[in-house]
Amino acid sequence: MATQKTSAWPLALSMVALIVYASLYPFSDWRNQGLEAWAFLWAPLPRYWTGFDVVSNLLGYAPLGFFLCLSGLRTGRARHALLWASVACALLSFCMESLQSFLPVRVASNLDLLLNASGAWLGAASALLLERMGALARWSRFRAHWFVRDARGALVLLSLWPFALLFPPAVPFGLGQVLERLEAAVGGALQGTPFLDWLPLRTVELEPLVPMAEVLCVALGVLVPCLMGYSVIRLAWQRALFLIALIAIGMGATGLSAALSYGPAHAWGWLSTPVEVGMVLATGLALASVLLPRRGCAALALLALAVALSVLNQAPTSAYFAQTLQTWEQGRFIRFHGLAQWLGWIWPYVALLYVLRRVSGREATGAGP
Repeated sequence: MATQKTSAWPLALSMVALIVYASLYPFSDWRNQGLEAWAFLWAPLPRYWTGFDVVSNLLGYAPLGFFLCLSGLRTGRARHALLWASVACALLSFCMESLQSFLPVRVASNLDLLLNASGAWLGAASALLLERMGALARWSRFRAHWFVRDARGALVLLSLWPFALLFPPAVPFGLGQVLERLEAAVGGALQGTPFLDWLPLRTVELEPLVPMAEVLCVALGVLVPCLMGYSVIRLAWQRALFLIALIAIGMGATGLSAALSYGPAHAWGWLSTPVEVGMVLATGLALASVLLPRRGCAALALLALAVALSVLNQAPTSAYFAQTLQTWEQGRFIRFHGLAQWLGWIWPYVALLYVLRRVSGREATGAGP
């Protein structure tokens, strides 16, 4: 079986990062508690557990097992894909549970290991079943019909974009506003050292965004993933359908974020007049771009990212928004939305590197749309 590039492998790596973060958070107060790291293996099963614990541990490793098995199926290792995906996930779970022995706020558990391994096997078995049913072959044909061959990076970034929107940005769709927090973090880390004097000081305070700047940030925040998709989608009518799906998914993710932040009654409270105007502007610009060459779309995405990040990082976050972030960061959503927070911060910068590579690199197919 010929090997081929697949999005499953980078998605599996993303899942590994997610699992490591969720398993070892808060990454502090490491200490030797006088126990062997693997002592949990022969400890009695936990007497107290909840249905949420069982479901989260069972399902937490299922996507990783799915993507690992899928990557094996797509790269010529179909014979042992189920086995190696299951073993790899079980070893990762064993490492995470062992390291939790050094975190006082976490509890290593043999039940968690069993559930993680079972969930990974279920995910891997699902991938194998879909392959035998022909679903993966149909997806391969769909991908070949819709996307260019080197679309893997864009597909991974686009699949992560809705999750990046779950942590509420100060401006809807305005990902990557990190300057204020970066300054505070670096300043705190260098406090009491002579290197603190090396930091460049701003001569003026950051000014809040005026409505027109907010319109621009919203429009560019929607336009960037759209143009990124255009850079790997083959035909104009496919781009138009992609635009509709992208806006629907983006609005759904932003509405879910608002519902989690402020309550279900305020799920659509973010739809202010500047946001609506920005979305209409983004839609018009996206429709005007459906016939552009793929490399031209990548170049426009690069320009849009640069402008959006520049405008966003010249504005502070409001005190009310900072209070909302504190609720998210210290409340019951921390283990999940801490990941979404980091994803929302770094997604546009990874996208910037990706579209820069597409602009400077050679397209896999012709220059037309």
